[in-house]
Amino acid sequence: MSIETIDLVAINNQLKGKSPQEIVAWALSVATKPVVTTNFRPYEGAILHLVAALKKDVKVVWCDTGYNTPQTYKHAEELIANLKLNIHLYVPKQTVAHRNITLGLPTIEDPNHTVFTEQVKLEPFKRAMDEHNPDVWFTNLRKGQTAFRDSIDVVSKSKDGKLKISPFYNWSDNELDAYLEENNLPNEFKYFDPTKVESNRECGLHI
Repeated sequence: MSIETIDLVAINNQLKGKSPQEIVAWALSVATKPVVTTNFRPYEGAILHLVAALKKDVKVVWCDTGYNTPQTYKHAEELIANLKLNIHLYVPKQTVAHRNITLGLPTIEDPNHTVFTEQVKLEPFKRAMDEHNPDVWFTNLRKGQTAFRDSIDVVSKSKDGKLKISPFYNWSDNELDAYLEENNLPNEFKYFDPTKVESNRECGLHI
């Protein structure tokens, strides 16, 4: 089965009711160059643990905006060490200190917010995807997070044709809490995304 010929409606029907483990196993069976992307926001430990348990050397792409909280950085280091993650780190080309002088931290109403988002999130992400050129992309998108995410499913395709897999798409916070507890995984809620401001606003990577 090639990624290009996968029928999204058919495969989502086939995977309906399957466990996250079964979904990841299916995706890995069709993948040649899978990656997991993460920003170490709350509940990221679940997707990282799940995929790494089935493919130990899976590439984990972390696009660090440079604006994470101290708690997020500590959380990231703990997960990286405990799960022995194959991390590939991408950061903006300009430092936070430099950007503080040239742009600051624009509000979403400020025209400079588009430039800011491009610098700290979109450009590093595009650079990562261009370098690794994955065919399968694991994410922790879930239904109920944004209007756009409500419109996709467990398996979707990015605008450039990558197969996007969201194994926990239909899971609630309570179900993820249970998964983290069962697998002795940490969680961290002191997370800040400088490009979103509002929790239900799409970040721009997934549209």
